[in-house]
Amino acid sequence: MFILKMFSSTIKPYNLLLATIFFFTLTYAHAQKSSDLFLIQAKKGLFGFTIFSETAKKITSGKYYDNQPTFINKSQLAFTSQDESGNFDIIMYNLSNDKFTNMTRTSDISEFSPDITSCGQYISTVTVEKDSSQRLWLYPINFGEPELLYDDIKPVGYYGWHGETAALFLLGTPNRLVYPYSREDIFEVAQNPGRCIKRRPGTDEIVYLDKGSNIVSDGKEVFELKAFDIKNRQSATIGTALGNAEDFFWLDKNNLIMARDNSIYLKNISKGTDWEEIATLNIPGYKNISRITLSPDNKNLVIAMEPSK
Repeated sequence: MFILKMFSSTIKPYNLLLATIFFFTLTYAHAQKSSDLFLIQAKKGLFGFTIFSETAKKITSGKYYDNQPTFINKSQLAFTSQDESGNFDIIMYNLSNDKFTNMTRTSDISEFSPDITSCGQYISTVTVEKDSSQRLWLYPINFGEPELLYDDIKPVGYYGWHGETAALFLLGTPNRLVYPYSREDIFEVAQNPGRCIKRRPGTDEIVYLDKGSNIVSDGKEVFELKAFDIKNRQSATIGTALGNAEDFFWLDKNNLIMARDNSIYLKNISKGTDWEEIATLNIPGYKNISRITLSPDNKNLVIAMEPSK
């Protein structure tokens, strides 16, 4: 991977491209709905995946945006949180002691979409910089100096790791998914991808939603799930996503979960089965599950929901 340390000034004369980038930056930073995170006990066994809905515990209580959760280990969760001034930082939540810690505390830049790197030493984020650039940054878990990854690739909206390489969702017309094999070899995987980009466990595949080939079924918009093989550089359809849903999470190589409204669904890709509803979260004052993540030991599920009022 190619890294440029510290912040650098890349402001150029304003032109149409910069105006386009600035528009998308504003959309990313200010179009977020108020949301909160809930922790739910779960169990993955030989006979399936069980979610214990009655154990749902609210772990954030802000008036703004607490979302984009990801486990960095079995007892710590990272997420994006908005403060009263409208700035976004990365917060760490410890499940064992119910404590919160700021991973970042920046007043002039905002960080989104945290994830843990394969080495376990950094939290990666999409960072909106002082000049409105959106690039991928690495924040050491020991709170050292942040490092810029892929300094010449922007504007990044979302991303997904495959080992030490991040597949990048680039904002534009159209949006594009690219895989940087090297600085000189930035391979375009797809146009009009969905925002969720996940490695399929035990494979060399990056999976994403193909928003260029939607259909309508039972009044719901349905997209194909595409798997990009990083070795042969080919994408193949592996099934269809849940209708009117965006984010997914792999339980293992063949099973993944998605959410719609207040319910969570499971699908087995290898068997080609339909989506099966496995849990419903009836939480007073909340609706619409969006992001979803599972701890590495499969015991804790975290979801994001928005207030119903």
